[in-house]
Amino acid sequence: MGLRSLSYPPKPAADGDPAVKPVHVLIYFITGNPGLIDYYAPFLSHLRELLDDSASLAACRFHIYGQDLAGFSDDDHEQPFDASPERWPFSLEHQIRLVAHTVRSMRIEEEGPRQGDPYDRVLLMGHSVGAYIALQLCHRALREERERKSKTEPDAGGGLSPRLDSAVLLFPTLEHIARSPAGWKLDLLRRTSLLEANAHRLARLILWPWPRTAVSWFVRCAMGFPYQAAEVTTRWLKSRDGVWQALHMGLDEMRTIREGAWDEELWGIEREAEMWEEAQRQKQEQEKQHRADKPAPAPTPRFYFFFGKHDHWVANHYRDLFIEKRRKQVERTRLMVDDGGLPHAFCIRHSETVAEKACTWIQEMYGSP
Repeated sequence: MGLRSLSYPPKPAADGDPAVKPVHVLIYFITGNPGLIDYYAPFLSHLRELLDDSASLAACRFHIYGQDLAGFSDDDHEQPFDASPERWPFSLEHQIRLVAHTVRSMRIEEEGPRQGDPYDRVLLMGHSVGAYIALQLCHRALREERERKSKTEPDAGGGLSPRLDSAVLLFPTLEHIARSPAGWKLDLLRRTSLLEANAHRLARLILWPWPRTAVSWFVRCAMGFPYQAAEVTTRWLKSRDGVWQALHMGLDEMRTIREGAWDEELWGIEREAEMWEEAQRQKQEQEKQHRADKPAPAPTPRFYFFFGKHDHWVANHYRDLFIEKRRKQVERTRLMVDDGGLPHAFCIRHSETVAEKACTWIQEMYGSP
């Protein structure tokens, strides 16, 4: 037993110049809540096709990988959840550490001289609370690096693990999730002790009489889910522990995701902007001695934030404050608000549209001119 995963390796490499060394990039996708990777199969498979067809990305070998968060599938834990501490559903902190361990342990699978080596680059991609997890990984990696440098300690990974310093964050829930329209309702449940303690029992009582076929019909016909998303939802709703895990983690999100405690250094703006400006100044001075000045390329964005226009899991006020605070960081932080009607749960019906946007951002980060 283990966590279910989806893996999309690159298409076989064409024969080319053996002197050209491709860059191996791991795109690690982190799900929202409920943490079932199968929701994102249409999104990830379409992204795979788009990356393979992109001529500007020919110098990179992208491997797309994602897996369930812990506790959402009965197959990933032997014993059913109960009230004892050692068999309680998994917390948000547990999920963060689990993803960190998995990302750090992944190696190149493609046959060839690099098989078994660490990836050259890692691009984290997260949806909803998965975006929060991705940003936490980058944040903690930065702090660990800073602490090592202050103590002049070697890299715990022996210098083999690529840095976690870039991410694509889709409909991110990063600050004050309890102030969002949907979060306010869930937080009310958290603040009512009797309901919080028994919410999973009530959900189980409601779902227990319904056979799987009836639940599947309701999700497909009443909720209008396409077949693939309906099957994933039905499996989750009729699982032994999946709904309890979703409720437990959701309530933990209400407690945890409050005021953002992100270090400014995370965005790499002030320090990198100063270094970039100084480097350009020196380069311009040198070029003046030989030829006319030429504009230098700007730094590539490191973080892409894509917010929904009206997202029931994101409070617009705090979203706008977050964006305004980082307007000056446009060189490394790209912040976008959807101008259409894409929903928070894009993976149900809008996978291809969001995959096309994600491919465009990846081309900006890794593509050749």
